[in-house]
Amino acid sequence: MDYREKFKDSNDSIRERFSLIEERIGTIPFELDVDDKYKDYFKFVSEFITSVNVIVNEKLEGRDCLDLRTLQERNIKFYDDIVPENYGTSYANPQYSCRLFGKNLGKYLAFLYTDIRSIICFASECRLFEVCIYEELFVRIYNIFEEEKSPQPSRIKTELFWFNSDYSDVFTESLVREQYDPSMSFARDIILESDLSKIDYLYKYGEYISSNEIKIANFLNKLPEKTINLMADTMSEGYRKGFELAGKDLSKKRFVSIHYALGFERVIRRVIENFDNMGLTSLIFRAPIQSQSRNRISSVGFYSSSPNRQYDYDHKDDFSLYFDNNYIQRKLDLLSYAYEKYKDFMKDYAGPAVLEVFGETPFAPVDSPAALTLSDNRRKKRQIYISKSRNLLTKYVNYEERSFTIIAFPTPEIGFYFEDIFKEIIKINTLDYNLYKNVQQTIIDTLDKSEYVEIKGMEGNETNLRVALCKLKDPEKETKFENCVADVNIPVGEVFTSPKLRGTRGILHVSKVYLNNLLFKDLRIELKSGMITGATCANFEDEEKNKKYLADNLLFNHDTLPIGEFAIGTNTTAYVVAEKYRIGDKMPILIAEKMGPHFAMGDTCYSLNEDLPVYNPDGKEIICRDNEITRKYRKKDMAKAYFNCHTDITIPYRELGSITAFDKDGKGTLIISKGRFVLPGTEELNEPFEGQD
Repeated sequence: MDYREKFKDSNDSIRERFSLIEERIGTIPFELDVDDKYKDYFKFVSEFITSVNVIVNEKLEGRDCLDLRTLQERNIKFYDDIVPENYGTSYANPQYSCRLFGKNLGKYLAFLYTDIRSIICFASECRLFEVCIYEELFVRIYNIFEEEKSPQPSRIKTELFWFNSDYSDVFTESLVREQYDPSMSFARDIILESDLSKIDYLYKYGEYISSNEIKIANFLNKLPEKTINLMADTMSEGYRKGFELAGKDLSKKRFVSIHYALGFERVIRRVIENFDNMGLTSLIFRAPIQSQSRNRISSVGFYSSSPNRQYDYDHKDDFSLYFDNNYIQRKLDLLSYAYEKYKDFMKDYAGPAVLEVFGETPFAPVDSPAALTLSDNRRKKRQIYISKSRNLLTKYVNYEERSFTIIAFPTPEIGFYFEDIFKEIIKINTLDYNLYKNVQQTIIDTLDKSEYVEIKGMEGNETNLRVALCKLKDPEKETKFENCVADVNIPVGEVFTSPKLRGTRGILHVSKVYLNNLLFKDLRIELKSGMITGATCANFEDEEKNKKYLADNLLFNHDTLPIGEFAIGTNTTAYVVAEKYRIGDKMPILIAEKMGPHFAMGDTCYSLNEDLPVYNPDGKEIICRDNEITRKYRKKDMAKAYFNCHTDITIPYRELGSITAFDKDGKGTLIISKGRFVLPGTEELNEPFEGQD
């Protein structure tokens, strides 16, 4: 179906309004009746808008079939000023704009241009209303600068504030509808109707297209159908198994959302077909692009490589410009209205199927004092908002009936051996289910007899941590650890639990780790009674900057966090591949967490599902699904029960001195010593290490 038809009525109703604003913007570069200081800014942004309007008119007139070279040149032009080599003099760079226009006015003009850039994607979907209102905002701001030689920053801020407040109803409903309404099938139509052997389909999305997306698409086109099917079947079958093993009825559901990186369409097409055969319609939406909804932790929906991760980092808190009590309440009311409107879709939603990518050059952000940031007070308000919005969502999406699956593959940015690494990852993602199930059960049998576990580092790793375990009432029917095989969490390779907070204490230390795609140097976390009592890192020379970095990106603006998970990773095959190709720092947490013991700060793995029985393949129920905090508050105050984050921190085998399980009599049983499995029955896990020792 031609996607422009979905917005025909809306587009027809606003077409005259759009024509007027388009004409007005077209005159700005030739009049520029503003102070010399601002002329280039308004000339540049108005010309950017005019270039995007070319796409709008092509869509409206049904003449958007262009040759590949034109599409590539246009894509480069749209994103050229924010790529790293040009970002230093981009109006989207808060540092640069503040240097030109002053501390506050520069922030607001950088904010304006950044949010206006979202019209690239709206134009590609032929969503004329969204394009029009952003262009009208730009003209209103321009008019202020016509009226006043140097307007007060507060006047510009007020204009931006009310724009986001006034149109939050449009943005909120659109976001909800895109996520749950199957008629919003922009990406699905591209995947199913395009000739995927020709890479020009990539430019239909309106996203930044780098060499990564092109090389992935070309590489997948070289793979035999059998391999494509194996990748897709592993993903969709993992999803089905997740429901089966949890005792959930998938037949009650109608919709599944697919999240993926551009370039993988050949695999995703097969995944869609597999889900169709299960009776599930695939929902595919764009990763949010505006300040009101951009996700600061992870990519959701469909997305491409970032043109510049520093640009993303600089604008992660742009919403702080209008984030006050009135906005929060309005947003919650609008979410409630949208959920009610689309509740029939939401009740039939089964959960997400996610294809992640990894391999990007590791990113260590540079602190930008000019960027918009949340005050301490608004950080706390944000956490309250997240808790309330999550609580609201659970009224419409039954978490006890849904599941998920996640699988990851590398991008060409991972290095020269991309194709070899990709094939290794396919093998890792399809390792022997039964082998790992049996070996991991051996580890669980030992842990079930233990009261606590001690983890110690070596080779400069100063970890010295005691993790307390819950108690079993009926060991014949109950277990403490989940035996994680290849279903929802691909690949195989871990046993995990929700630790007791009381009795969990010590130091967790890693010399270098990437969490949510951000580098942490010399990260040290102190725990007492299972709660973080101190955290330090060495990213910046200024200790205050380190504290802020940890507050924003580890604690997520909470005063403290509990340890939500303790796990022992068993996927030594993945670890050896990472060591062989020297890509350990590029492995996604999905695989990295299986390459050694890991510890999650925040909520447990069973968040919002604590009352739902979960069973291991041996039939035993995993009873350690909550902790002292969730047990105390989840029935009466969800805002206190959940922290809305879960960050895994892994100690690699090369830094792992020992893992020892202690029983009630204080007798210790070694599971790992000097990075190798020594528990009888687990020796097979050491085979990938042969030749390395």
